[in-house]
Amino acid sequence: MLFCIKYIMVKRKFDFEEVNLVPKLCVVNSRSECDTSIVFGGNKFKLPIVPANMQSIIDENIAIKLAENGYFYILHRFDIDIVKFMYKMKSLNLITSISIGVNEDSYKLIEELIEKELIPDYITIDIAHGHSIKLKNMIVFLKNKNIKSFIIAGNVCTQEGCADLIDWGADCIKIGIGPGSACTTWPTTGFGSRNCQASTIYNCTIVTGQTPVICDGGIKVPADISKAIVLGATMCMIGGMLSGFKDSPGHLVEVDGKKKKEFWGSASQFQSGKTNRIEGKKLLVDYKDISILDKLIYIEECIQSAISYSGGTDLKSFKKTNFI
Repeated sequence: MLFCIKYIMVKRKFDFEEVNLVPKLCVVNSRSECDTSIVFGGNKFKLPIVPANMQSIIDENIAIKLAENGYFYILHRFDIDIVKFMYKMKSLNLITSISIGVNEDSYKLIEELIEKELIPDYITIDIAHGHSIKLKNMIVFLKNKNIKSFIIAGNVCTQEGCADLIDWGADCIKIGIGPGSACTTWPTTGFGSRNCQASTIYNCTIVTGQTPVICDGGIKVPADISKAIVLGATMCMIGGMLSGFKDSPGHLVEVDGKKKKEFWGSASQFQSGKTNRIEGKKLLVDYKDISILDKLIYIEECIQSAISYSGGTDLKSFKKTNFI
């Protein structure tokens, strides 16, 4: 073990593909008996996952579809009328979950939502480097307004960052800097959790205690979700694996006779319109002629199977699962 200030960390970095989970005695007659649901922020959801709050992954229609079918979601914060969205979700009696930043426009938005009595159930403060004074100021602002929303804050990838966000008042920590396929933070700066998102989750959750965490990025296959939870995550945020469906945002294009859909990072030039300080890129992913709900059903079946291997009947069994 390596001591770092007052924190204990595993010395070697590793990622999900290097992790094997150790099976236990199966206690169910069928994998369909296994329960993948989770209580998060006081509400129950079908799966411990959330589609990435990226404009190429989720829009208002998908948010409604997810909420209606019992899945957690976080709407992105780009070029969208959040007030109108809140009115619509409230009228449908659905969970409200939005993203904000840390600049003046986000403060004005919160003031407007308070004035119109449109307080979201979940607020995600979503910036690239969440271990920052600007994020602290936003949390303090929300707490001073006595907003009862469940506050998700990030992103961070260190034990110190997690500890500070909890101390500032965050209800949940989003962990991961640069591990996503559309993010270029690591190749441009050298910082972050690229190639070691699994050990980052493991290290960070040593200090988070009962505070839930979201593993954001680096999830490539369904098995990585189960591995992330075994390593300490509460939920997983997934981007690339939940892109390219027939109901996904982004243009459908054809390349060499094959259908593709656009997928881009939130800090990309395509998203921001900027030509400087770019930390994301636009990709073309294979088109899948199914809906995001179809994919979520498949992921549920994968997690059910994993639970059966872990010797339990629900997600709690992952907390007792060993890994190599």
